[in-house]
Amino acid sequence: MNGSEAIAKAVVQSNVDFISAYPITPQTIIVERLSDLVATGETRTKFVNVESEHSALSACVGASLAGGRVFTATSSQGLALMHEVLYLTSGLRCPIVMAVANRALSAPINIHGDHSDMMGSRDCGWIQLYAENAQEGYDWVIQAYGIAEDERVALPFSVNMDGYVITHSVEPISLIDNSVVSKFLPPRQPPMKLDTENPITFGTLTLPDYYSEFKRQQEEAMRMVPEVFSEVTKDFTQLTGRHYDRLTPYALEDAKVAIVSLGSASGTIRWVARNMRKKGLPVGALKIALYRPFPHEEVSKLLEHLDVVIVLERALSPGAHCGPLASDIVCSLYNRSEQPRVLDVVAGLGGRDLSPDSIEKIYRTGLEATSKTGLEMEFVGIRE
Repeated sequence: MNGSEAIAKAVVQSNVDFISAYPITPQTIIVERLSDLVATGETRTKFVNVESEHSALSACVGASLAGGRVFTATSSQGLALMHEVLYLTSGLRCPIVMAVANRALSAPINIHGDHSDMMGSRDCGWIQLYAENAQEGYDWVIQAYGIAEDERVALPFSVNMDGYVITHSVEPISLIDNSVVSKFLPPRQPPMKLDTENPITFGTLTLPDYYSEFKRQQEEAMRMVPEVFSEVTKDFTQLTGRHYDRLTPYALEDAKVAIVSLGSASGTIRWVARNMRKKGLPVGALKIALYRPFPHEEVSKLLEHLDVVIVLERALSPGAHCGPLASDIVCSLYNRSEQPRVLDVVAGLGGRDLSPDSIEKIYRTGLEATSKTGLEMEFVGIRE
């Protein structure tokens, strides 16, 4: 099945109570399949049609506060339209899971995959994970509920998948038996919810004397994510044999140059690195899966000995000295005893292909830059 169908299957197996979403390319297949499954009676999930993405997430917030397990999905301009409600969702501690089919933001209008949409919302208080392929997307929707709904966390979770490359590509998917998913993911038991028998208030006005305390609690919850992440992925491994980490390093021990990446390009990067190492070239790779909270300490330990760290950036921060991912990498390395050179490479915008040849050229650019220092940003593959 394709990545979108795999996501829909995972949502149904997770026994989600409520779905509300609005169609937008390349996310639409996810909610189309979910709508089909609701219509045929395969799931008893309540599916609410709305007039916009803003309304979709708003409806999800209400359902989550009422105690339901909730799912939505979006992409690009749809995520941008949700922006106001993204902060509301995290501030109200709603453990909603959202699949994001990552796509470029207009203008000019572009329906293909890059990371502009989620990077524009990277500080919205959501847990954010980038899947490398459809199998990871399927597995992560199920695990995301285990992390988000844990009382120590109680934060929303976005599973990001590169538009078309993952959402529309067909690949073999190892599905989990429904009974196994139900054992792994029992019904949600919220500690607080909207209840007419035991009324409480959500979303009250908070003045300067208490607002900071609420925000600090959100940050403390985010810092609990790595611990809960490890527990949930361990349980998932025991049930399925598939194991996930926040980071996936490749051949970093003796590498001089490495590419750091998010999402679907990571597999191609490892493939290129493996072939270059057969030629005796000291290259490695690091895939970051869990982007928020960012694993600063682990990243710095893995990268500090390198001569050059190449950050593959699929989004821009116009006017900044580097892109969003590179800013986190530079921050992670700032207080380390060794300071690799950081080369921030902007590539793959608007769905432009990241071929093995283009990635090898990026590696060779890094190998030629080992005698230099500092931070530099450059575009790769630009038409002159």
